[in-house]
Amino acid sequence: MKKRFLFLIAVIFIAAGCATVQSIVKSTFPYTADLILPVSSQTGTEFSVISKATSFDQVFDKNGNTGDKVSQVHMVSAKLQSVDPSMFNIGDISSVKVYVSNSTGGNEVLVASRSDIGASVGNNLVLDIDNTHFLDEYVRKASIRVRMRYVLRNKLTSDVSLKLSLGLSASPSY
Repeated sequence: MKKRFLFLIAVIFIAAGCATVQSIVKSTFPYTADLILPVSSQTGTEFSVISKATSFDQVFDKNGNTGDKVSQVHMVSAKLQSVDPSMFNIGDISSVKVYVSNSTGGNEVLVASRSDIGASVGNNLVLDIDNTHFLDEYVRKASIRVRMRYVLRNKLTSDVSLKLSLGLSASPSY
């Protein structure tokens, strides 16, 4: 059993350079970012938090060398989840806009938003996606910069940690 597992891992590493495999990997594993909302945020005012988003495939591709093997990359899903406190009610936020850009913050593009967050939504929220932009240039880099603009409905009692998951779809580039 252990030999089969090691063989499977070896095949994955060998095939990692293949465009089809890269498109499957990009489409399967989301980019995730940890965002911290500071307790100093005031209600009714728009604030921004910035984080670096990473994906599983970056573990094997630290230099971004396989990003050119995919094309027509676009957003297919976006989800916010409270991490700390785990039962934080995301309904304490009244609106959210999520942007991605290169690591320096240039060429920022809106990828997800939600302006009608219910007051009792709970600790998970699926965002409305904007898939009108191709994100090819962003996934070709070693990391993606995420900026979330938000407006609080209720005052925070402590810093809040949220996990943002961005699901992408990609096609092989031949």
